[in-house]
Amino acid sequence: MASPGTGERNPVSNEVIIERDKKKLTDLPAELLEYILCFPVLNHVDILNVSCTCKRLHDVCYGRGKVWGHQFKLRWPRLQRNYRQNESYDWLKEYRTRYVVGLQIRRTVVSISKRFFTEVPCVGQVLGDSFAEIESLGAPEHFCEDELLSILNSDKRKSLTLKYYAKKILYFLRQQNILRSLKVFLEQPANEQSALEGAVLVDQYCNPLAEVTLENILAQLEDIADKVRKCLRVSNPSHPSQRATTGDCLVVEDFELQRQVICALNAVLYEQLQFTGNECDFYNPLNSYIHQVLVRRTGIPISLSVLYMTLARKLGVVLEPVNFPNHFLLRWCQKQRRSGDIYDYVYIDTFGKGKQLTAKECEYLIGHQVTADYYSAISTSKVLLRMVGNLLNIGKRGEGNEKSYQLLRDSLDLYLTINPDNVQYLLLQARLYFHLGIWPEKVLDILQHIQALDPTQHGAVGYLVQHTLEHIQHKRHPVLPEAKLRSATQHRDVQYSVGLIMKHKRSGYNCVIYGWDPRCTMSQEWITTMRVHQLSNGANQPFYNVLVQDGTCRYAAQENLEPHSAPLEIAHPEVGRYFSEFSDTHYVANEELQARYPEDMTETLGTVGELYRLTPSSLGSEGLPPSVRPNADAKSP
Repeated sequence: MASPGTGERNPVSNEVIIERDKKKLTDLPAELLEYILCFPVLNHVDILNVSCTCKRLHDVCYGRGKVWGHQFKLRWPRLQRNYRQNESYDWLKEYRTRYVVGLQIRRTVVSISKRFFTEVPCVGQVLGDSFAEIESLGAPEHFCEDELLSILNSDKRKSLTLKYYAKKILYFLRQQNILRSLKVFLEQPANEQSALEGAVLVDQYCNPLAEVTLENILAQLEDIADKVRKCLRVSNPSHPSQRATTGDCLVVEDFELQRQVICALNAVLYEQLQFTGNECDFYNPLNSYIHQVLVRRTGIPISLSVLYMTLARKLGVVLEPVNFPNHFLLRWCQKQRRSGDIYDYVYIDTFGKGKQLTAKECEYLIGHQVTADYYSAISTSKVLLRMVGNLLNIGKRGEGNEKSYQLLRDSLDLYLTINPDNVQYLLLQARLYFHLGIWPEKVLDILQHIQALDPTQHGAVGYLVQHTLEHIQHKRHPVLPEAKLRSATQHRDVQYSVGLIMKHKRSGYNCVIYGWDPRCTMSQEWITTMRVHQLSNGANQPFYNVLVQDGTCRYAAQENLEPHSAPLEIAHPEVGRYFSEFSDTHYVANEELQARYPEDMTETLGTVGELYRLTPSSLGSEGLPPSVRPNADAKSP
């Protein structure tokens, strides 16, 4: 028998030691477990699975909220700006809410396409009261917006229909928030209203998808003001503006010191930074948007005046806006106290590089005399009305396309927010909505308001009420268009199909087909105006509805179209209304368009296969309805 000192160890004793030294994952401190569970490779499904393994890991996942806070930040990074770092939140609740809101938003967006595809014509399409569905969800607005942005930022060529409606909803939701901000702004005392802030709200409302903020605009203007201070430092190092700090309410009383500011401001704006009045493209709406004026360094009198007036105020000089006809001006008082005499002021033409004018010289700008009233200073709300009125006139001058209708709608919304009882523009708004076939219930509300304000408008109001009620009745019993089958005898001459990318032989434009007729269905007046009779086959040939690269919708004769030799994406705002995807050689029709032209996608795939020598595998079958998708061993079309 071996002695105890040299013999084998007791195996039972070894097992006890090993068992005692063995550590489990759950024995780690909670902080370390949280650190492990916050690794970027783990997603929310992994965390759910881990939390179900044992009570210890369940408590770690749900206890302090750090794990779900990490998951929230990882999945929705844009939302971090809505949370303060030092505050505690129920991150699991936030995660669940955001997740559910995402599902609700996507379901709503998908349903809109099915319900509104045939309701509104392509030009001027708006989804009207359907947006109320998003608001009725009662979900946090920043969650709704984040989900819509997630849809818009997904794969550029896919989910085009989803993106089309998501963009419209986001446009609407942001506009509603801006309108609320504008109403709060207008409720402030007149002397506390900033013309710049009002102009930025106008800019934001007309460009709700652009990232325009007052803070960013103010930062750019502060940079320009710094340049003016440097310029002043050269001529007068002791100028009061040199001692002022950001946020100070500086007022320079001495006229010579004021003059130095104005001279330095002109030198920086017009000589150094090359700001100029846009004479060549005066009626471009970009001239009225403050962020665009700063980027392009050009604008119209009123937008340049708002910037000039704000900069002068930062540097201690008070200038006042003057609603001069056809040419907005600023006035600079030459007396110690405000005067009622128009000849006690110098008038500054910001469109003319800051040129200083007398009252008489102002009349030379417009070519006729005006009364003294036109030289008076105006309130911020009147500045905004003039600015919005300019946009309204540009919208009315438009070509009847999507952009001009949208500008007209936006500027009317703004004008009537500032001046809600203007009968002329209320009637214009009602007629516009009636023309576009949108918001018939709102049209009735507008007409009722007009009748209360001005009973003499009963003729125009009565006509619109009658036809709006007919439109509402029609909406309740819609007539769906019949499906167009290529195999039908009357369609035998139709050569091309929806989704094909074409080139116009005469005009040279690129386009995509989204509809067709076996014969021209336009009025005789249109046929005569467009000289269709000069075509070799006249009106007695297939005509195609096409979306053109320049953003227009056209109706083209078959003999004028040919397949594009090198297919390309068509950058048209309405592409998503008809197509779900761009597939390199063609567009894939969405479900609604396929229901209208059920045989066209098979034809389109066959056509692009022959034109571009593609194999069946490269064509794919995503664009086909299930009943006609090829099986694995089907032959090439």
